[in-house]
Amino acid sequence: MTASAAHSILPPLSPEEERHCAAAVALIRERIRGAGGWISFATFMQLALYAPGLGYYSAGARKLGPGGDFVTAPEVSDLFSRCLARQCAQVLLQTGGEMLEIGAGTGRMAAIVLESLAQLDALPTRYAILEVSADLRERQAARLNLLPTFLRERVVWLDALPASPLRGVVVANEVLDALPTQRVIVRDGHARELGVVIADQGFGWSEHHEVAAAADALLRELPHALPDGYVSEICLQTEPWIASIGQCLERGVLLLLDYGLPRLHYYHPQRVAGTLRCHYKHLAHDDPFINVAVQDITSWVDFTRVAEAAVAVDLEVRGFVTQAAFLLGTGIEALVAAATEPVEHARLAGEARRLLLPGEMGEAFKVMALTRCWCDAMVGFTHQDLRPSL
Repeated sequence: MTASAAHSILPPLSPEEERHCAAAVALIRERIRGAGGWISFATFMQLALYAPGLGYYSAGARKLGPGGDFVTAPEVSDLFSRCLARQCAQVLLQTGGEMLEIGAGTGRMAAIVLESLAQLDALPTRYAILEVSADLRERQAARLNLLPTFLRERVVWLDALPASPLRGVVVANEVLDALPTQRVIVRDGHARELGVVIADQGFGWSEHHEVAAAADALLRELPHALPDGYVSEICLQTEPWIASIGQCLERGVLLLLDYGLPRLHYYHPQRVAGTLRCHYKHLAHDDPFINVAVQDITSWVDFTRVAEAAVAVDLEVRGFVTQAAFLLGTGIEALVAAATEPVEHARLAGEARRLLLPGEMGEAFKVMALTRCWCDAMVGFTHQDLRPSL
């Protein structure tokens, strides 16, 4: 999709959004000038999403739900969170300890998980939330303050990862896709980095003349050649992110839920334009240079890279499945069947279809379990094993 096509399908910015976008554009343009006229796309994405007071996730704009830019699985249906709670309960009943959720969205998933864990008699001693968005943190507090006191008192917000390793469960739902990523283009069999330069009133792409070493090494390991002009992403922040989370886990499970692919599918010769996507008012497009700091920017997750990063810090890859397989393993069908009132049953069945069907969220989204000092099979990973594809 071209920039002009993206413009044509998107609603106009409000005056407030225009002012916010202009301020973010000015900041990034100044950063480009200070860097000699070129910055990596990862730097652009970092500023657009996380610049203090201006970035999409750092400033106060509604991001999730009907009035936001996109909808996550916990917003589609509470069935998702109730199934996730069943997996967490299995772990917590053995490890004890606490839960840590990284990027808790509106707080809806945390609320449903806590209510479900209470019913399963598997409550964590503490439910910690690490959230970079001030807007979302406020929405989480408002939602979680509606819980009964004995649940609400378990919730704490953190400004940084815990200093002491925890026992229990760490959950990151749609977090990896928002890590700033490099963009590369294949020229004459080698990967060169695509960076960002100033163009007209905004930004444009510019190829770096040097070979991008990390991407070039990765592409050389692929069993197939990639065509000239092939564009894709490589997230070099995956390894340090996994390492930092790994340091937080003494015993238990890290659950990663996100849309992504094993490496051979991620860098398929037919995927010539990469996986970069932007979301604004529930419309998706591929131009990151419009609506700067008022739209989301994501790329799909290379789960092979995640697995490699985990093994490097002594985490074990205990499971890798589609979202559909995970939800079936954790009993979504039984949860739907338990609704005996016809209207409620029909509603839950419709929500389940959206979570499960390949054309909806069932196949594109994956769930990976990384563990430390954990040997038991997990209920969410009994229906499928995609680890050989990594």
